[in-house]
Amino acid sequence: MKLLFTRGDDQLARVYVFELEDGARIECVESVQPPVPREEKWVLIVSTLKGCPIGCPICDAGGHYRGVLSADEILGQIDFMIARRFPAGEVPVPKLKIQFARMGEPALNPAVPAVMATLAQRRGLPGLLPSISTIAPAGRESFFRDLLEIKRRYYPRGRFQLQFSLHTTDEGARRRLVPARTWTLAEMAAYGDTFFSPGDRKVTLNFAPARTLPLEPECLTPHFSPERFLIKLTPINPTRMAERSGLEGLIDPCDEEGSAHVAERFRSAGYETILSIGELAENEIGSNCGMHVGAHVGTHVGAHVETHVGSQMRARETA
Repeated sequence: MKLLFTRGDDQLARVYVFELEDGARIECVESVQPPVPREEKWVLIVSTLKGCPIGCPICDAGGHYRGVLSADEILGQIDFMIARRFPAGEVPVPKLKIQFARMGEPALNPAVPAVMATLAQRRGLPGLLPSISTIAPAGRESFFRDLLEIKRRYYPRGRFQLQFSLHTTDEGARRRLVPARTWTLAEMAAYGDTFFSPGDRKVTLNFAPARTLPLEPECLTPHFSPERFLIKLTPINPTRMAERSGLEGLIDPCDEEGSAHVAERFRSAGYETILSIGELAENEIGSNCGMHVGAHVGTHVGAHVETHVGSQMRARETA
């Protein structure tokens, strides 16, 4: 992998854009969550596909899809970010969250569970917490069986985070935000019930809701038990696709009272609810969603360009 471009603030978030041997470009992100320092929590967000075939109207990662990444290409992103901060390969951070959620729907890549198994067997990652965020595409049952096996074998009792991206409580309206054939709410709930074991983190139901699409907490309760599922509410990121689609987010970072009211509706329905609004500076960095930075390679003043990923990361088996 050749590093083309990086942009960001080391005290908040940094995006890296790579070119692969076949010319495809991917990106990954490292971030912290102020006021929590990197020494306590560090988040790595990696790509699993070369682009994305789904084409969600709020995400810039769609288009120009060129296939899946190999396990080595996924691990290469992780190894690069770790080597930059922790050259010895050991990460003494109590919470090292690795999200397979940058470019691409992870359930479309069968290498993702294998990557998780490899990471679990490496030394020097005491705080490792993998996170899968998925739209639950139909026809990927083998992926979800493998994911369940890996989670049970290597990541029990709260060491794994599973998130379903719903965005609206109406299955018909969901097709507008997720233009692909996916599991139904009932199918996602059934898998989540099987996935969850005592001591685990609750399965997250993520919503980046639009003002024009239904959001009714009561539609979830017949399927998703508050004992096993929680709600996360986020703004629609200011991507080019979101602007083009005309979708206005219901969770407004500048309207604390209105956003809190939406969260309270889910709490009233019995759900633990997280109102997740990041730092507004991340919008300028472009660390929120899709190829926001990759589309502008070389156009930002102050961009830092490098030419290669250190070969030592390929040689070692610790991360």
